[in-house]
Amino acid sequence: MQATKTIENQLQQIEHYCSSYQRVNTKVSAVNVGWHLDHSLKVINAVVKNMEQSDPSLYTDNFSFVGKLLLAFNYFPRGKAKAPKHVKPPEIVLKEAIILQLDLAKKNVQEIEKLNSNAYFKHPMFGNVNKARVSSFLKAHTNHHLKIVKSILK
Repeated sequence: MQATKTIENQLQQIEHYCSSYQRVNTKVSAVNVGWHLDHSLKVINAVVKNMEQSDPSLYTDNFSFVGKLLLAFNYFPRGKAKAPKHVKPPEIVLKEAIILQLDLAKKNVQEIEKLNSNAYFKHPMFGNVNKARVSSFLKAHTNHHLKIVKSILK
């Protein structure tokens, strides 16, 4: 699956940026590189866990038009959304925590293909995201944060 390969490549980029996790550039972002890496990994891991625990028989396709548009362009706008509590990094992000989550994310990405086609998670703005859309969602979300990391490091 092409999208899964892209996410695996993004995980390699996250691994590469781990050494710069403490770098900050307040002109780009109020938080450091580690925050963006940690958040991206928390999202991947939470999404896969939620999908594994979902009841596919309860899935309804209520995916929003805005969600379809943003995923079609592999784009999330900057500064428009707040991270939900359960995927928000701690105030102090440790490199060890990023590495542990990275290892889990690598395993979780492999689990996506094994999911029921109607396994899903509820996104606060987009609605239900099922297996058909999850890789595009994770790819766009991770890309959004990697672009911020690259801007911080310039």
